[in-house]
Amino acid sequence: MKPPNHPMDRSGGRARGPAVGPAAAVAAVVAAATAVAVGLAMPAQAASTLKASAEAKGRYFGTALTRGDLGISAEVNLAAAQFDMVTPGNEMKWDATESSRGSFNFGSGDQIVSFAQSHGMRVRGHTLVWHNQLPSWVSSLPLNQVQSAMENHITNEATHYKGKVYSWDVVNEPYNEDGTLRQDVFYKAMGADYIAYALRAAHAADPNAKLYINDYNIEGTNAKSNALYSLAQSLVSRGVPLHGIGFESHFIVGQVPSSLQANMQRFANLGLDVAITELDDRIPMPADSSELQQQGTDYGKVVSACMAVSRCVGVSQWGVDDGHTWIPGTFPGYGAPMMWDSGYQPKPAYTAALNALDSGPGTSPSPTPPVSPSPSVSPSPTPPVSPSPSVSPSPTPPVTGACSATLTTVNSWPGGFQSEVTVRAGGSAVDGWTVKWTWPGGQTFSSLWNGTQSVSGSSVTVRNAAYNGSIAAGASTTFGFTANGTAATPTLTCTSP
Repeated sequence: MKPPNHPMDRSGGRARGPAVGPAAAVAAVVAAATAVAVGLAMPAQAASTLKASAEAKGRYFGTALTRGDLGISAEVNLAAAQFDMVTPGNEMKWDATESSRGSFNFGSGDQIVSFAQSHGMRVRGHTLVWHNQLPSWVSSLPLNQVQSAMENHITNEATHYKGKVYSWDVVNEPYNEDGTLRQDVFYKAMGADYIAYALRAAHAADPNAKLYINDYNIEGTNAKSNALYSLAQSLVSRGVPLHGIGFESHFIVGQVPSSLQANMQRFANLGLDVAITELDDRIPMPADSSELQQQGTDYGKVVSACMAVSRCVGVSQWGVDDGHTWIPGTFPGYGAPMMWDSGYQPKPAYTAALNALDSGPGTSPSPTPPVSPSPSVSPSPTPPVSPSPSVSPSPTPPVTGACSATLTTVNSWPGGFQSEVTVRAGGSAVDGWTVKWTWPGGQTFSSLWNGTQSVSGSSVTVRNAAYNGSIAAGASTTFGFTANGTAATPTLTCTSP
């Protein structure tokens, strides 16, 4: 399951394997992939690439690329051969496009768009409003200036890319695991309606782009997806220009939720498009043949679920190959999440995805009805809507001292669990934080992100990473981890130098 942000998001690049071969070698790999797929009893009329098979069924099959990827010829040649949609990994996020207020730089994003256009690929804009990779100046604004800054950012970026992107992830990862909205600077300034304001501003700037809310751990039916469903219902009923829901789909091998198809279908029943936006399926390393076969089963399930939902417009993998993936840097001991290995050889997941595309129904997704411009589509404020219990955030406990830390169990399975810790500043800003606790029952870390850990026996100390130590008064940041053992909620203490 996906942590709240990506290491590739922070660094502008991903952990890389050795550079591989020239374009001719990749052409041979693509041909080999086709031969492998055909040799495994694919339907007689099967297309030879993911994009061709998806397009034959009225859908797309995409990938994510960063500016750094564009310099790796083998990787991008394979991407161009197999995919027809590109999501920029970092290049359209707020810290990359408006690092200082009112000063915009779209150079890196333009490079991704240029690559896509030169290869006949569409672009999924990612992302306009997100609590991470947010310049410090935004979180430091007086709350009465946040809405204008947000709408100005959206207007400038969406206008710059008008006509060049198929869709926008307008609001990214707005929910906590318990179904409450993250209390970031946007929520603090505008309440739950910041999402509606963002969608309206994006629609005003580019009326033809599909507008999405994108999140992780919403693939199955749970508190988080239920809350998002309630929000989507409310937005649709109010005429807010929401066109789709993005299901990130960062999985652990063998853990694709059985309710994925039904969950996507209920959002589609609201008249919304749905999409698998950041698919990967990590494996404990070294991966053995049975795990690779299970990964193939997982990919087949995900693609089949999309094919079974007429409004599922497509699937995007978060990267191209195992040699260029964010997973090992975030989850030590895990890797091999893609359809191609680090040598660009196709894996069972590739064959399974291709077979699922070719055997799926040929129903093209229904078009999303356009939203007629009206006063309700204006970026100006609208009367607040009383949120339903599933959307309304729980009251935030008061912070005593410099900072507080609150742990939430995100997911659990036999022998392990995933947790998220929210670190919140008190009445004054903090510059650096340390969270400590004692494991009650022999639990041990398997991975940790957005922080640095030190462990002595059962005593744990987590300090801020280089990028999230500064927290404005009353604001918060998060770190997360997976651990071995039974899920636990120890008492946490937070201090700041």
